[in-house]
Amino acid sequence: MKLGIAGLPQSGKSTIFAALTGARGDEEFHSSSRAETKIATITVLDERVDFLSRLYEPKKTAYAKIEYLLPSKIQAASQARSDGGTWNQLRMCDAILHTVRNFTGPDGSPPTHDRDFWQIEEEMILNDLVVAEKRIERIELDRKRGKTEQDREYSLVKSCCSHLESGEPLRKIPELASHPLLRGFTFLSAKPELVIINNDDENETVPEWNRTPEGIDRIVVRGRLEMDIASMSPEEAREFLEAYHIQESALDRLIKSSYHLLNRISFFTVGSDEVKAWSISAGTPAMEAAGAIHSDIQKGFIRAEVFTFEDLKTHGSFNEVKKAGLVRLEGKEHEVKDGDIINFRFNV
Repeated sequence: MKLGIAGLPQSGKSTIFAALTGARGDEEFHSSSRAETKIATITVLDERVDFLSRLYEPKKTAYAKIEYLLPSKIQAASQARSDGGTWNQLRMCDAILHTVRNFTGPDGSPPTHDRDFWQIEEEMILNDLVVAEKRIERIELDRKRGKTEQDREYSLVKSCCSHLESGEPLRKIPELASHPLLRGFTFLSAKPELVIINNDDENETVPEWNRTPEGIDRIVVRGRLEMDIASMSPEEAREFLEAYHIQESALDRLIKSSYHLLNRISFFTVGSDEVKAWSISAGTPAMEAAGAIHSDIQKGFIRAEVFTFEDLKTHGSFNEVKKAGLVRLEGKEHEVKDGDIINFRFNV
């Protein structure tokens, strides 16, 4: 799961990134080959994994991970090159964390959070329109050469153009945003989006909007404050968290919001070698979930032995769960639920 951080210059993107990556002190961090682009891999702490690890005492314990990507800078659609640029980096992400400034700027300028939001939103729409129009040109050229096998794709891309030309992001049209034939386009405005309202240290409130974004969740973060707290010792951090009424770190709140945004759940595999959390989309069938572990398990899928974390916690051991009749053998269409513990039976 990879989330890209977008926003105008001076919106506090780097500050938010620093707050997220410093909150644990255990992140894997590196810069990409693109100038100043940063990627951090963050551990998704889960009390259920801790419990399972204590119970099974495995050689290895593995939590789910989230990648956060901070591009170098936002380019206007007219400046972005077709073979690169910031927007193309964000296209590779599963969702966008859109940071808007809600504090006085370095030059004394007042916050204009909603205007800033719509400026970036319009840039994403314009970038998508450029991509869609180029594809239409190619298909129309192929048609002149007698190729007609792309008729369905042509119809879908034309529909995208129509919505984008009217200033409508594709995420508002689910049948287009999630259509398999359009997946390769990685449209920016089709991606799930979370707005991070970056407040100053003393401001805990959600600002009023002149034009509220529809269907987009918003979260308030005091970026500079949380960045400073993330660099403190645990004892110092606790004092500041209490003083500023922060019950959860920005990282923990964003992880929860990210899972909700992308409709993600976790299932677990357990044993003496490893206890591991696996992050998948809600509604994923068992056979497809097996592929998250290894393609061979998916290919040779026979059955899934399933029981729930809550049943294991209640009964204390796998044998007791089994005695209670709570271990099930499920087929490939079984819908994996959050908290399922699964042993996949397969043959390759």
